[in-house]
Amino acid sequence: MTYSVYQPWDPLKVCVVGRSYPPEFYSWITVPHVRDLFEKIAIETEEDYQAIIAKLQQFGVEVLRPNLPTTTFANGKYLMPPMTPRDYTAMIGEKFYHGWTSNFNKNQYDAIKDPQWPTCYTWTDFNQLPTWIRDECINIHKYGIEEYQVHRSSEYDDIFNHIIKQGNTITISPEINSAMVARIGKDLCFGTDAYDQDLGCIREKMSLEFPNNRVHVVNTGGHSDSTYCPVAPGLIISLRDVPTYADTFPDWEVVYLPGQSWDSVRPFLDLKRQNKGKWWIPGFEQDQAVVDVVESWLGHWTGYVEETVFDVNMLIIDPKNVMVFNYNKQVFDALDRYGITPHVVPFRHRYFWDGGIHCITSDLHREGTMQDYFPERS
Repeated sequence: MTYSVYQPWDPLKVCVVGRSYPPEFYSWITVPHVRDLFEKIAIETEEDYQAIIAKLQQFGVEVLRPNLPTTTFANGKYLMPPMTPRDYTAMIGEKFYHGWTSNFNKNQYDAIKDPQWPTCYTWTDFNQLPTWIRDECINIHKYGIEEYQVHRSSEYDDIFNHIIKQGNTITISPEINSAMVARIGKDLCFGTDAYDQDLGCIREKMSLEFPNNRVHVVNTGGHSDSTYCPVAPGLIISLRDVPTYADTFPDWEVVYLPGQSWDSVRPFLDLKRQNKGKWWIPGFEQDQAVVDVVESWLGHWTGYVEETVFDVNMLIIDPKNVMVFNYNKQVFDALDRYGITPHVVPFRHRYFWDGGIHCITSDLHREGTMQDYFPERS
């Protein structure tokens, strides 16, 4: 049976759930109370993963998990565990994409680029740059690139083999992951890495890749799934106003949650000045030993908490059920109007790991065929 995903609300049948390091991994930490802290995080993270898996299995979902990296230390850094399979995988229709994320991103590119470098930043453009420019980038961001090339691919080998056995093929594409695209049947809505990206360039490239779909670009300025979630036909939950919703999802209800969840992470602001907003462990904002360990050894694991307000980062199980990390009255009231039941599952260290329920999972197969929710566009 070939796997496929056409709509996010179709019944979920096969799903990847991420994996973190076990507590014994942190034996290298020499400060006892810091080592104890990370061992506790490891234990509780796996406990929460198991609770998520159990909930999925209640709905008959087959769960797959990535492997831990065979080498955990390279180029002076500990490798990040495969916590967020969403960032590396995407099933779009019957096409499966294996993408990747390295430390080399658009902001860093912009900071060092020469006027002769292309302004429409993509990895395709990067590979077409003159050799000396690519070498300069690789030297600056050597760890991020080598980490992927040498270590990362083995983490998903078993999952890739499983997918191939179903009749799907694996396409390598660093530009495509399902954290950055909303699959709405015939319509695909791609997000942007930054607000100043060339939207036409993205639309052109993705239209060539998906000629049988209608391609749109929603200017999210980061992961789409941390900005908005199409929960059901006609309903979007969004952190902020995105002007293109009126064009991309005409006549759909949009429930906005401006500033949501910042009161609950207020202590993080104390730490933000030290770590540039990349992670937060509640209660340890002023513990310099913790700060030093994370920033010296684990800082490259993390994203930005600004993208980690997870009220919109949800995993839809089927048309009547959705998984969330916490209660929100506006969201729950909206779901109730559409006959959808929210299921709250734990992920206690989400602000450290920077991964919502959508991020730490990846849907490989959903029942259903391609639908056209906007037939007037044909």
